Amino acid sequence: MANAAERVYELIKETVEAQGVELWDVRFIKEGASWYLRVFIDKPDGINIDDCTNVSHAIDPVIDEADPIDKSYYLEVCSCGLERELVKPWHFEKVLGQKIKVKLYKAIEGVKEFEGLLISCEDTVRIDAQGKIYEFALKDISKANLCDFE
Repeated sequence: MANAAERVYELIKETVEAQGVELWDVRFIKEGASWYLRVFIDKPDGINIDDCTNVSHAIDPVIDEADPIDKSYYLEVCSCGLERELVKPWHFEKVLGQKIKVKLYKAIEGVKEFEGLLISCEDTVRIDAQGKIYEFALKDISKANLCDFE
């Protein structure tokens, strides 16, 4: 069975896209005593507060009607940000050719963090870090982000 975030992602995807934005990710996390359902959205020219408000108003009744989460939570809709986290395979495809930072669960050559140009992302993630090519399986990546915006 899918977790709460995955259920909500599938539930709201069409509604979010109908608002003219892309659904980047959904997270259901506990911070302190409270639970948060965070919906991350994106669009080519950037996200503004109106986008967040419109998406929030559009998805709130969809989530309420389906009632996929059995506890109280706060709904937050926000931009995925310039240094967006790359989680799903399509996230990597979308930023192909851009600079990313990859943190690994286990070190390679004594190093757990790599930064470089994303050169491929088919079965593995390959980056060019100043002329040296590194290849990582998605399961070995603890965190990956787009980086270095000028």
